[in-house]
Amino acid sequence: MTKFQVKVKPDARESSLEPQEDGSWLAQLKSPPADGKANRELIALIATQFSLRKSQVRIKIGTTGRFKLVEIDD
Repeated sequence: MTKFQVKVKPDARESSLEPQEDGSWLAQLKSPPADGKANRELIALIATQFSLRKSQVRIKIGTTGRFKLVEIDD
């Protein structure tokens, strides 16, 4: 299992996931931060980035905030 920090910016023009110098990731998401839409998009984006299934990606901490701790089964 691997854990890492993700800073989320919802309502972006396009979705992207970029590594940061401090070892965390910056996720820009098209989805709004309502009804879990941004979290679902984040999970799908991380799964695509790391060639995983969505079921292998979990938000451990921060489901309602902009800073999240994500865990992946690799």
